[in-house]
Amino acid sequence: ATSTRRKVAVIPVVMGVAMACFGEMSITMIGFVFTGLCVVLAALKAVAAGEILSGSLKLHPIDLLYKMAPKAALQCLILSCLTGEVTSIASRWATELSPAASLWPTFGVVSTGIMSFSLNISSLVSNKLTSPLTLCIAANVKQVLMILLATAIFNTPVSFLNGSGIAVVLVGSGIYSYVSMQEKTGGGGGAAAAKKSSSGPPPEAFATKSSGTGDDDDTSVSSAEEGVALIDSRR
Repeated sequence: ATSTRRKVAVIPVVMGVAMACFGEMSITMIGFVFTGLCVVLAALKAVAAGEILSGSLKLHPIDLLYKMAPKAALQCLILSCLTGEVTSIASRWATELSPAASLWPTFGVVSTGIMSFSLNISSLVSNKLTSPLTLCIAANVKQVLMILLATAIFNTPVSFLNGSGIAVVLVGSGIYSYVSMQEKTGGGGGAAAAKKSSSGPPPEAFATKSSGTGDDDDTSVSSAEEGVALIDSRR
């Protein structure tokens, strides 16, 4: 379960993202609905993937991606047919999109597939090694850094509120990382101590005990031999 300290550390990140994105674009109802759905589904995906990777199943990221990719491809194919994208590709195939006409579309598709595969693998591995909450925090920081990079490249003016939001996100992510490392270090030490205490005494103790028992046995044998020798001498 997520601790209270982590939940409190998330608050500056949420406030900073809201400040950084304020005034960026106009809002429509359909855009707001789709954005909300994307946020909810992305969070559910991170939580479900984290449970599958580190829960009772403990699947490898490659195995999970192997099971998810065919279903995602089928979903994309259905949506492409419904939105008319397949028809558009078919009409432009011979003149623009086929490898015979130009290699750039093929290069774009192949390179996009490689980068998407790398992104999914790195995301799943990060989810397995950290937590879904940490992964969502990193995603928010990435979005803010993209805004900052786009601002630097395209010379887009940034208001004081947006700039302050970027700074708050960066500081908040640092605070969250510090809290996470503190909890992991403390939890790891406690777990190690509990494991050490539950494992019983070290092997050296058994060795010392065994050696001590052997000395006692040798002493007993020597005493018995001396007694027998004394009886024989009296005879």
